Amino acid sequence: MDGGRPGVAATLRALNGALGRPAPLWVKESGARNMRHRDFLAPRAALSASFPGGQVPPEAISAVLSLRGPAVLPLRICRQTPAGLAVQVRRPEAFQRLLGPLPGPAPPAAEARTGCVVLHCPALRGSAALRPRHLRSVLLADHLAQLLRAQGVGVRLVPALTEERNWDVLRQLRIYWPSGSGGSSLPDSISALKAALGRCPCIAACEQKPGTAEGVICKVYLKSFVEQQGLVGYDPNLDVLLVTEETLRSLAELQEAVQQCPVSDPMAPPASRFLYQSSCCSIVHVVNCEEEFQQQQLDVLWRILDPGAHTALQKHLVCGPVKVTNPSTPIEADQYFQLRKRQMYEASMIKYGELAQDEAWTEVIDTLAVAAIRFEMLSTAHRSQITLDLENNSISTKGTKSGAFVMYNCARLATLFNTFLQAVERGTYPPLPPVSELNFSCLREEGEWLLLFNYLLPFPEVLQQAAQLPPLSKGIRITANTETVCKFLIQLSMDFSSYYNRVHVLGEPFPHLFDQMFARLQLLGAVRDVFHSALATLHLPPLSQM
Repeated sequence: MDGGRPGVAATLRALNGALGRPAPLWVKESGARNMRHRDFLAPRAALSASFPGGQVPPEAISAVLSLRGPAVLPLRICRQTPAGLAVQVRRPEAFQRLLGPLPGPAPPAAEARTGCVVLHCPALRGSAALRPRHLRSVLLADHLAQLLRAQGVGVRLVPALTEERNWDVLRQLRIYWPSGSGGSSLPDSISALKAALGRCPCIAACEQKPGTAEGVICKVYLKSFVEQQGLVGYDPNLDVLLVTEETLRSLAELQEAVQQCPVSDPMAPPASRFLYQSSCCSIVHVVNCEEEFQQQQLDVLWRILDPGAHTALQKHLVCGPVKVTNPSTPIEADQYFQLRKRQMYEASMIKYGELAQDEAWTEVIDTLAVAAIRFEMLSTAHRSQITLDLENNSISTKGTKSGAFVMYNCARLATLFNTFLQAVERGTYPPLPPVSELNFSCLREEGEWLLLFNYLLPFPEVLQQAAQLPPLSKGIRITANTETVCKFLIQLSMDFSSYYNRVHVLGEPFPHLFDQMFARLQLLGAVRDVFHSALATLHLPPLSQM
């Protein structure tokens, strides 16, 4: 969080501190109805548990109103109400501090690295065509990588792509995954792993009997190792693994990625609040539920052959199943993309007519198809099942839960600012003044405070929360809030659309109306920046037309 800007977490900490109680009492309001009367609330039930009769003493209320600080929102009113202790923010000052220039020197462009994570996506191994269930874990890993990088975390993606067919599919979906045949040290790493196999007591030779898989080197007794080490969270059916050259290659590639991962602080303690803040590189296996058992086998084998700190930090992020409404016809990822692209073209033809046949619309329709797929795959919690409706021959660009709706509202903002700039060139409006000269007390419309308080204010913390990978004290599974950004964008699009449909931003060119218009443009410029930053974590470019 930028030290020159107020934030939700910092304000809540300050409010809790002012009441002098260890338990968190305050909540941030987000509904438009409640925000007409208050912005933060300490509910009556929580106050009753902390103060006699739920009555907050006057000195505590005075302490709340006297809160100051660069990260704390300016407060105007603190009063006892039937719902609890209610606080209202001094809104013009909050607009100024969030939309105005930063006080003092500009902050550094990027934070120092806080660690490194290897994201391993087994779905990309082998030559089989990708299917939607594979695509879900790949898209999730790609999105998580962008979120982690935005927080200054180093990320390595494994495995490197070797199948040209899959590379083409990922490129169409704007998934930028590394390709190649592996590093120059890969043969040495494989040889070292073979040597470790020879020294391990859990290993036994594998006789080449009829029915034995080709290329098997040996067999490993995984279950005995899991029991000896007291490892928890593994499938109880893990028993014997037949090790092949491909198995060792997969491990060698993971080891290479770990060796190439920079670590910011080698003296850091081994257990930290978040997985990527550990003293050594962390490994997250992003798998669909059908691959989970095989990946657990690889996990245990790696622990056996390389009992280092990094193998102990392996975690598994498991995606729920992907149900397709037409199971009698298996569909590949490329067919899925082409279907959504065709549906987006047909929907655009219905809405825009012959305009949608223009060459400039080709890229727009491609982007809409990618957005539709990413939001279908990522707006649901990764542990839950998702259902793809591929039987319905049409898809809407208007549905408020869709990626197309988000992209449409992003394009509306682009159109607004293009229209304003063209009007400035014609002399209809003067140019937008410096932000220090704007009068934010003109922003009195309910939707304006909603956009600032629910989206601009918490956005940096939304990105931080989406990138958190807290390790579990026991077990190997972790959860991530990978649906957070999609849900945030959908809700932002709904509230922006409601505001934009209700308010005429570019009004008549009368000087007495310019103050309000300029303040609104500054606010919506910040909303546009939030759209762009959030879409970047999904590898979606903002649209300039729709």
